[in-house]
Amino acid sequence: MQNPLFDSHYRVIALDLPKSMLKGFIAIHRKFPNIPSFGATRMAHYRTDQEMLDDALKLSRLMSYKNAMAGLPYGGAKAVIMLPSRVTLAQKKNILRAYSEKVNELAGSFITGADVGIDDYDLKVMYEKSKYMVGLKSKPVPYTALGIYYALRVGLREIFGSDSVSERTFAIQGLGKIGSNLLKLIYKEAGKIYAADTNPDTRKNIKKTYPKVNLVPPEKIFSLQVDVFSPCALSGAINKSNVNKLQCKIVAGGANNQLESPEMGRRLFENKILYAPDYVINAGGLISVADEYENRRINNERLLGKLQVIARNFRAIISTSNNKHLPTNLVADQMSEKILNRKYEPQITAVRI
Repeated sequence: MQNPLFDSHYRVIALDLPKSMLKGFIAIHRKFPNIPSFGATRMAHYRTDQEMLDDALKLSRLMSYKNAMAGLPYGGAKAVIMLPSRVTLAQKKNILRAYSEKVNELAGSFITGADVGIDDYDLKVMYEKSKYMVGLKSKPVPYTALGIYYALRVGLREIFGSDSVSERTFAIQGLGKIGSNLLKLIYKEAGKIYAADTNPDTRKNIKKTYPKVNLVPPEKIFSLQVDVFSPCALSGAINKSNVNKLQCKIVAGGANNQLESPEMGRRLFENKILYAPDYVINAGGLISVADEYENRRINNERLLGKLQVIARNFRAIISTSNNKHLPTNLVADQMSEKILNRKYEPQITAVRI
C-alpha cells in the first residue's frame, strides 16, 4: 500500500456492500498474539473513499498509541463508515447490521464501540448482531471527560502552581458528548467559560442548562484570551491558519488528532503553550470499555483507579518535555512507540471483504 499514512498496519479491510449501502474501512494498526485490537467505529460524511481511508489509517494508529499509554495490552484499530448524504433510519440500521456481520467475520480480533456519528441507539443495533461490541454497559463518555479533567488539573498545576479550576477561564470547541461532559465537570468552579458549536439546537440546550456559558461563533473560539482551550470537536483543530492566533496557556481537549501535523506541536511549544497530547488524556473511554471487556460487572471505584494513569502519564510527559526541551506531542509519540516496539512484529495483510 503506497498511502503515506500506512504504518505497517496489520490489516486493512475495505467494506463495500452496495445492497445494504455499507461502505467503509476497518484498519487494524497493531495486533498482538491471542488478544484483540480495540478501536471504536465512526460514521460520518466523507467526500471520497480516499478521505475515509486516510481517517481510518490515522485514527487506528492513534488507538495503538492510546492503548500503549493507557497501559492496556491491546493493539489499536478503527472503523469508519460512510454516512450517505440522505439516509433513513431504516437504511442506517441496515448499514450497521451489515457492518456488524463483517465485524463477526473477524472472529474477535477486532473489538469496537461508538465514536462520532454512532449513538446508544445505533450501538444497540450493533449489539444485536455482534458480541464484539462494547460501551453500552460502561458508558465511556463520562470517563473520557473525567480523564481530560484529571489531566487538565495537572496542566494547571504546571502553569499556574495550583490545580484548582476556580477562577480559571476556558474556551471549549464543540459541545457534543465529550465537550458537554467536560463543561459539566468545570461549570460550578470555573471563572468564565466560552464555548462554540455549529449546531443551533446544541447551543440552545447548552445555554438553557448552563446559563453562565458565553457562546461565541466557532471562528472566534481560537483567538480568545483564556487559560485553557479545549478542542472537543473533530480532527485538525490546531492548524496553520490558527496556531499563532491562540492566546491560551494550555490546550487540553477530547478531540482525536487535534494537531493538523506534528509541526503544530512544535509551534505550540515555541509559543509557550502547554499541549496535552490528545490520545494520552482522552483515553478514559477506552479504559472503561476495556474494563467492560475484561470484567463481568462494571465497578466505578475500580475504573476511577485505572483513570489515574492519565494524570501520571501527563506529568511524566511534562517532565521529559522540560528536561529535554522537546514538544509534548513528540515526547508522547516516542513513549508510545517505545512501548509498542517492544512487543510488535509486523504481519502485514491488506484484504477486501
